[in-house]
Formats: sequence, structure tokens, C-alpha cells
Amino acid sequence: MAKLLIKGGRVVDPASNTDKKADILIEDGKVKEIKSAISDSAKEVIDAKDLIVCPGFIDAHVHLREPGFEEDETIETGSKAAIAGGFTAILCMPNTDPVIDEPALVDFIKEKQKEIDLADIYVVAALSKNSDGKELSEMVHLADAGAVAFSDDGNNVDNAFVMRKALEYSKLVDKPVLVHAEDSDLADSGQVNQGLMATRLGLKGIPSIAEEVIIYRDIELAKMVGAKVHFMHLSSAGSVDLIRQAKKDKVSVTAEVTPHHLLLDDSMLAGFDTNFKVKPPIRSKKDRSALIKGLKDGTINCIASDHAPHALHQKEVEFDYAAFGMVGLETLFALVYTNLEKELGLIDLIAKITSKPAEIFGLDAGSIKKGSPANITIINPKGEVEVDSSKFYSKSANTPFNGWVLKGKIESVIKNGKTVFKNGKVLQYNRA
Repeated sequence: MAKLLIKGGRVVDPASNTDKKADILIEDGKVKEIKSAISDSAKEVIDAKDLIVCPGFIDAHVHLREPGFEEDETIETGSKAAIAGGFTAILCMPNTDPVIDEPALVDFIKEKQKEIDLADIYVVAALSKNSDGKELSEMVHLADAGAVAFSDDGNNVDNAFVMRKALEYSKLVDKPVLVHAEDSDLADSGQVNQGLMATRLGLKGIPSIAEEVIIYRDIELAKMVGAKVHFMHLSSAGSVDLIRQAKKDKVSVTAEVTPHHLLLDDSMLAGFDTNFKVKPPIRSKKDRSALIKGLKDGTINCIASDHAPHALHQKEVEFDYAAFGMVGLETLFALVYTNLEKELGLIDLIAKITSKPAEIFGLDAGSIKKGSPANITIINPKGEVEVDSSKFYSKSANTPFNGWVLKGKIESVIKNGKTVFKNGKVLQYNRA
């Protein structure tokens, strides 16, 4: 493999608490050297002056839809969307058809990833068979096949005994359980946040207690069992309070939040735009403020997209019948950089999408260090981005952020020492 030299960039690597101007020399797909003024006759040189050079991003919550829902997304289109968004690694959720509840399906995802050869794809396997919350999947065999975590995402595990047993098995294989916290009885087929806007729109609301009661339950189960629990897509102030206290009590819990829950509130649903329909729902301004505070003080560990693509016909229907979810891989960084960089600081913001998810899931990723795979994202902090879903690499375009003008343009993405994104385009390559 040819050498690649990244010159004069601002190297930001939260894993090593690095924030300095430096050159990075890459050879044989790995980082060979990080220091000032490297002299080397590299075949490819990237001038990174005035640019941010950081580890490739990691998205801990992505729906690739394949197998079974290829009209919404495929592993290939999702991989391209990831690279375009600066992500060199993603965790894919198991709610496909069939559900990823057998080792053969983990193998299928891994083989497709090798064939496409873009972002690394880490598999989150189903916690229960068919994700119905009744009978546990073969968690040990799934872990042996390469699953990095377990979840019935899209479904809550209503049965507390099943959740307890799942936590006990997850402890055996030292993998976290990812919780979609929503008591289905309390949610009661709701469509939006329970509150004044739901009443005005005539839509059934989902109260925040539907999320909080499950978070409380699973914190207590994690405490009893001594297992690792990760709470996905937090949406309420009460949830943040529960997790903050659990961390004070030394319970092994982590949490994520999405850009849409950080930046949107339920007042924005006034126009019945189904692109705002997500689960858990976008809640109040108070909840949004609490989520930002929780992210800032470390209660919430990472930011994840919950990339949930849907074909046009699943969104262009009456609000009650529209699918939940929005795409997010290609907008995540610019959204949080534009709106939260001053609040969090650059190194902490980047940590939330690099070193923090790597730490939670035990990934060999999320850092720039000598000898590590050269997975690097280069950002123009002043570069302007106008969200245009018609130009997404994702197969779907369901986003409420169309037309938003943002800062933080992805200039280049390096994967295993090769440039896979530049000049706004994803580049295909083979390892051979």
C-alpha cells in the first residue's frame, strides 16, 4: 500500500487527550508516525492546514434494514451514507427480517461488510428470539460469532424476568445489553410526546414515564446482576436524572442521545410533518435542555444517530399511519458541531462520537495512535453544509433538517489508510 501523509492539521484525539497541530504518516494501512514537520516522500499528501483531523466517527445506533427491508436501505447504501457522514464504524441493529437472532445472520452481515469494504459494521444481535421478548436468543453463540452487544431495539423487553436472565447471560460474555426503554402499556400506541401539542394536534401522546419506568427497572436489575446496560436514544429529563443517580451509585450503565432529541422539541410538530415522528418522541424544551446538560456533565456518554431510513410511501401518509424514525448518518456531525460545539468544547464533542462509543462496546477504534488502523476523518470547521436529502447516499430521505445551513463539512475520510471520501464523493476501493 502507498504511503499517505496528512500535513499540518489540528489533530484532535480525545482518547489520548491530544489537541495539537501535527502531521500524520500512514503506511500499510496503519498510523506510522504523529509529529510536527514529517519529511517523507508519500505518494498521496493531504494538506490539512486549518482543518480538524480526528479519529473516524463511530455511530452506536444504525438501522441498515437488510435483510428484509431493502426498499428502505441496504448494507451498501447505509455504508456509503456512513462514510459520507464521517463514520468509519457503525453498530447495526437487529430488527431486520429475519431478525438477527442466529449466528448465521451475524456472519451474513460480516461477509457483506467485507464485500462492500467501506465502514466497519459491528453487529448488535437480538436479545430474544424474533425480538419478541419471550425466549432468549442463543446469546453465547451470537457473541462467539462476533456480536458486540444485544438488544431488541424497536421493542421493549416487557417481561422483567426475561430481562434479568438476559443480563445474566450478557455478563457471561461480557457484552452490554442495549435497552429500548418504553413500557408498551404506558405508551399505549401513542404517536407524539404527551403534552399540550399532542392535545392541539389531536394525536395520542406517549408520556415520558413510559421511558422512565423501564430505565428505573433495568437500572435495578443491572445493579442486582452486575451487568452492563446501555440506554438508547434518551428523550426525557427524568431519564437523565435516573441515569445520573445510577452512575453515582456505581451501577454499570451508559447512555446515548440523538441529535434530533438534542435540537428539536414538540412545538415543531405543528405542521404535521411526519419526518418529525420518531420513537421515543421529540419532547419538550425542558427535556431538550436536560439532555444537553446530561451530555455536558457526562451522564450521557455518546451521541448516536438512530439512523432509521424509511421509503417515501411510509412517511407520506397521515401522521397516525406514518412510520417512526428519521435518517441521520449524513447530518449528525454538522448538526451537533454547529449547535453544540461551544457548549461542549471540540474535544468532548468528538469524544462523544469516537472514544466514548469505542469504550462502551470494547471496539478497537475511535483513536489515532501509532500502530493503530488509519481510520481518520478530516473536517473543515468553517465549511458550510446545506442539508439536501435528495443528495443523500442513503436510500431514504426522511429528515426534518432539509434546508438547514450548518458548519462542519466532512472534507476527507481515510479507511485503513486509503481515502474513501473526498470532494463530496464516496470512493470505492478493494483491499487487494
